[in-house]
Amino acid sequence: MGVFTFESEVVTAIPPAKMFKACILDGDKLIPKIVPKAFKSVEYIQGNGEPGSIKKITFGEGSQFNYMKEKVEAIDKENMVYSYSVIEGDALMNKLEKITYEIKLEPSPSGGSICKTTSKYYTIGEFEIKEEAIKAGKEKTLGIFKAVEAYLLENPDA
Repeated sequence: MGVFTFESEVVTAIPPAKMFKACILDGDKLIPKIVPKAFKSVEYIQGNGEPGSIKKITFGEGSQFNYMKEKVEAIDKENMVYSYSVIEGDALMNKLEKITYEIKLEPSPSGGSICKTTSKYYTIGEFEIKEEAIKAGKEKTLGIFKAVEAYLLENPDA
């Protein structure tokens, strides 16, 4: 088994607390509403969002995958840090044991926020994840992030 780590940053005009609330705290309800082609539904199988909770995400018609299960590893509302692992689903391609993400939102000098993400891919056997595959996934995630940003700019009271 190998572990491949990738880091990325995205800047948004939305302040960190508002973006954290929309993407993390309210994301299970808000994201399927904003981008139904990406996420069809999110349902908790175990727990209700606290660490140890497991949720099943059913992807929309626009996705190449059917579903995935995520385990909430940690949530720190004060420091706006959220960590979760993809533990099951066709997104793991039978080549990955799991994928762990840590998302941290920090204030940016312009008044918006910087979203820092660390992704760790735990491979099965000798499989090596290609950077092209990571980039494709990150582009889809960025699209969802930007859709949430646009929604918040259009709906400032959301």
